[in-house]
Amino acid sequence: MTSTPYDSGPDPDSEPDPDSDPGAPGSDDAYAPGAAPRANGDADIEVEGEPTASGESAELAAQQDRYLRLAAEYDNYRRRTMRERQEDRARSQGELVKQMIDALDDLARFAHVDPATMDAATVVQGAELVERKLHKALLAAGLEIVNPQELAFDPAVHEAVATEPAAAEEQDHSVARVYQVGYRFGGQLLRPARVVVRQWNG
Repeated sequence: MTSTPYDSGPDPDSEPDPDSDPGAPGSDDAYAPGAAPRANGDADIEVEGEPTASGESAELAAQQDRYLRLAAEYDNYRRRTMRERQEDRARSQGELVKQMIDALDDLARFAHVDPATMDAATVVQGAELVERKLHKALLAAGLEIVNPQELAFDPAVHEAVATEPAAAEEQDHSVARVYQVGYRFGGQLLRPARVVVRQWNG
């Protein structure tokens, strides 16, 4: 049957041409604007190597947890070292007091004697005994006595309370007399030695 000029529709008995069907699979127009999405293409395609929002949140949470753990460990370490330092100081002070107990006992005995029955020589001997015991205990604990008699004057550990003329030039700035000995403990100067210093006037 010959088609008329007014018959422009497709032949229902003919097969569709895949090249002319815009929605057919394999057609270049399948992804054209306005085309229906594929059934298995609804999800966004994740680019490999690009972090997602959920991955960044997990990494941030892990970093925060690590920071909190380190802060707690440091705080525990600080408190432990402070407690150990205080315990060491208390033990050291206890050892020092323990070494001085004998001298304190001797001092107590001489401090409570009856003056009517005790002569002066015995009191002096008792005082010397206590002094020796105290010095022994303190020296064992690390005390150093600064007694610069006839040594060169050192302003770092000596305190000049007076001066006197030197008999010779080589005696200039030497210690003539010691009014009070000094004390040093553990490298720390507790009290400078108070001395008289010689000066050469020429």
